Amino acid sequence: MLMKQMSVFVENTTGRLSDLTGVLAENNIDIIACTIADTVDFGILRCIVEDPEKATEILKEHGFTASITEVIAVSVEDKPGGLDKILKAFAAAGIGIDYIYSTIRAVTGEATIIMKVEEPKKALEILGM
Repeated sequence: MLMKQMSVFVENTTGRLSDLTGVLAENNIDIIACTIADTVDFGILRCIVEDPEKATEILKEHGFTASITEVIAVSVEDKPGGLDKILKAFAAAGIGIDYIYSTIRAVTGEATIIMKVEEPKKALEILGM
């Protein structure tokens, strides 16, 4: 399924990530999935939230730099080789993967991963979604 992911630059200072999650909580925006990659001075928080447009605007109002990117959510068999099957299908179709992370809660009864791929719609077609 196509989804909108919110990406936010977060300074590497104590409490700044908590400031961000506090703003979301105060505005009743639930985090469904998230990952953070850090550098020396800042991190990039990537997350799936219930209302990405609202979340992005609210965070911008609170001084955060935020944007929205299209990603896909893919159900994966929760057993050895489940992810490998999907990755091989994308490789065979020439679809590159920028990054992958998993959800905090299941979107379906299976494990669910979030993927940033070069061609999201084509990737979903390959998976029959």
